[in-house]
Amino acid sequence: MKGIIGRMGSWAGAACLALGLVTAPSLRAATAREPADTIARVGDQIIRFSDIERMINSSTMVGIGLPPPGTRERNTLRITLLDKAISANLLYLDALDQKVDQRPAFRRDVQRFAEAMMRSIYRQKYLIGEIRVSDEEVLDYFHKHMDKDTPFTSTLGEAIRARLRKARYLERQRQLRRLIRAGVEVSIEMDQLDPAGDDARPDDAVVARYASDGKVTWKALRAALAGKKADDVSARVRILDRLIDDRLLLMHARAAGIEKDPLYRARVDEFRKVRLINLHRTELVQRMQPTDAEVRAFYREHRKEIMLPEARKIQMVVLRTRKEAEEIKRRIESGELTLYQAARDYSIDPNAKKTLGEMGWVAKGTGFPELDRFTFSLEKGVLGGPVHSPAGWHLVKVLDIRPAAFDDIEDPATFRKARRLLIHRRLAAYVVELRKKKYPVTVYEDRLRRFLEEDLQKGKQQEATGAAAAS
Repeated sequence: MKGIIGRMGSWAGAACLALGLVTAPSLRAATAREPADTIARVGDQIIRFSDIERMINSSTMVGIGLPPPGTRERNTLRITLLDKAISANLLYLDALDQKVDQRPAFRRDVQRFAEAMMRSIYRQKYLIGEIRVSDEEVLDYFHKHMDKDTPFTSTLGEAIRARLRKARYLERQRQLRRLIRAGVEVSIEMDQLDPAGDDARPDDAVVARYASDGKVTWKALRAALAGKKADDVSARVRILDRLIDDRLLLMHARAAGIEKDPLYRARVDEFRKVRLINLHRTELVQRMQPTDAEVRAFYREHRKEIMLPEARKIQMVVLRTRKEAEEIKRRIESGELTLYQAARDYSIDPNAKKTLGEMGWVAKGTGFPELDRFTFSLEKGVLGGPVHSPAGWHLVKVLDIRPAAFDDIEDPATFRKARRLLIHRRLAAYVVELRKKKYPVTVYEDRLRRFLEEDLQKGKQQEATGAAAAS
């Protein structure tokens, strides 16, 4: 493993070591059938570098302050996501072995998603399709609707094209029912929609017929009505019409061979895998529920990890001697200097000219003992000191105080946090056992290193290009 770390670079190699992964030092370990960007294998499941990139770009990652491409921080994120992908694949294989995919609820979920995806692809590909707007149509709209003094620009032209495209899309949507019902006979049994007869109506009562042998039962319609205000016949007809449209879309989609469409198959396979992992994880968590006594024992053992110590936002001036510190304090208290000026002009802290002495939030117990005790005994807004530490003589002012949190297991929020962490640890330990004893995990570190270093080089090139353009 030391050789692997050396070849990958300390940050990437250490990350793989931390994941507890078996590494393959050569690409010859990868099978010829694997895609070129395969970076790991879990049992018979592969993980591609493009999978990691998709995870980074997914909606769930948006807004969390992603490190920019071409940085070591970005690559560290990739390693973290690779670990998550490995854990997810371990749970997937375990779920298959435990036949979680045979559960009726899981199969219904997959079927509902598959049918919705089939309808969506058919609607887009065959009913709406690519909406074209010619240059002549753009110019015609411009001459008819724009002021004669308005200049025609490419930007305006594209805006007009987008407007016309949207209008045609909406028109096709309005015509959708006519298109899918062309040549199809649809009949609705109005007497079966009267709310007064709901209690006596059997589940298999037919409320509508379509095509040659299609039918909608009261049971199916009742499920579609759930959660909707449909206390009159007209509202029920609208919902029933949408249900019939969905079934006709599905019928046309199957006839068009959408089930063989690569996009459809990829989306359904992805949903099936993600849904199975989530279902299995949920069931495992339910089995791992701790007792209250176990949560309390866990908290006692891991209190320092769970609690957030008191923190103080401080501003500080560091001087070489006590005498100098006392003199600067006198000048501040007399109004001759501000604390900001004192930090800028006299502090020996190398960052003081930039920070003006503001140290940000400091957690209790993380500084020099003498300085820590003094700082956390000060009242807010009071200039204290001088107090000595190995760094010098300090003048300290507390700007704000954040009380300790999660420091009492009898507090409901603390109990919930401890419980979540305990369950997380149990699930992580379960996954580690899967990795050790059940399913082999291999990371193709040569290939992974190459992808990571290529991204770093791109970042350096972009930085150099930007610097050259700025000079």
